[in-house]
Amino acid sequence: MTLQPKCEDVETAEGVAITVTGVAQVKVMVDNELLGYACEQFLGKSVIEIKSVILQTLEGHLRSILGTLTVEQIYQDRDRFAALVREVAAPDVGRMGIEILSFTIKDVYDKVEYLSSLGKSQTAAVQRDADIGVAEAERDAGIREADCKKEMMDVKFQADTKMADSKRGLEMQKAAFNQEVNTKKAEAQLAYELQAAKEQQKIRLEEIEIEVVQRKKQITIEEKEIDRTEKELIATVKRPAEAEAYKMQQLAEGQKMKKVLTAQAEAEKIRRIGEAEAGSIEAIGKAEAEKMRLKAEAYQHYGDAAKKALVLEALPKIAAKVAAPLARTNEIVILSGDGSRVTGEVNRLLAELPVSVNALTGVDLMKIPLLQKMINPQA
Repeated sequence: MTLQPKCEDVETAEGVAITVTGVAQVKVMVDNELLGYACEQFLGKSVIEIKSVILQTLEGHLRSILGTLTVEQIYQDRDRFAALVREVAAPDVGRMGIEILSFTIKDVYDKVEYLSSLGKSQTAAVQRDADIGVAEAERDAGIREADCKKEMMDVKFQADTKMADSKRGLEMQKAAFNQEVNTKKAEAQLAYELQAAKEQQKIRLEEIEIEVVQRKKQITIEEKEIDRTEKELIATVKRPAEAEAYKMQQLAEGQKMKKVLTAQAEAEKIRRIGEAEAGSIEAIGKAEAEKMRLKAEAYQHYGDAAKKALVLEALPKIAAKVAAPLARTNEIVILSGDGSRVTGEVNRLLAELPVSVNALTGVDLMKIPLLQKMINPQA
């Protein structure tokens, strides 16, 4: 099986985060005992699952080894780094019945341009050595030329040669110093940027933790405020509302009971009054009925004589009722020039009296001989 372990943004011994990818060739061991280990570990699993287990093991060892080396050691000696990974990971995968056939480093890179800075430093060193070689070559050429001229003009050019040598040496020294200073500045600037990035990351983590704590406290405060508001609403709104509702309910029940009792009492009063009135009416009706029955029996027994006696008994009362308005009259004056007319008016009144009595009592006075004779003497 071919595996490609990869560790991203792993910090080295110097704290530089780098990413390393590799290629590993592994296989299942054929030794009986080790093959049994492999069967025990991977029997029933798919090839993808087996690769995942081995890959995670290799990546774990790769990550741990990266933390013990510097970037220069990893980048400049990849073979030693790969051999170290094989050496450390082989026992663990061997206990799973897996053998590492090969392990090589495929790529090493970072996101902070640390490796590119190393390349720039090496380039600067090579350039420095080239400049020194050129200067030395030029120096040798000058020396030889000076020697030739020295043979010709030893005295004349001796001072010039020394002056040129001193000047050249001064320039070379200045160039070397400048190169070293620039190199140190670049290294210092790079280290400063790396350290600043680390500190900024730490500060951000602390700020996030502070924000989390503040948010938790704010949530706690809001929960307590919600509980307080809820209790306050219960105390100031719900309880008084319940008490008022209970009061109104009791008052309504009392009014209802009062009205029911009042209605019952009024009904009982009306019933009893009605019973009393009904009893009174019944007694009066029974007495009247008994009276009428006795009168009817008497009338039936005596016949016309009883009826005549009744009429005679009622006539004074009728006369009294008719004369009642005249009782308050001192005198009656009938104006008529003819005396016979006054007599006629009186006769007319007497003639109308039987009709009125008959209408009031149902008794015909004209059938009573005595009264008939009184009313109509001519008859």
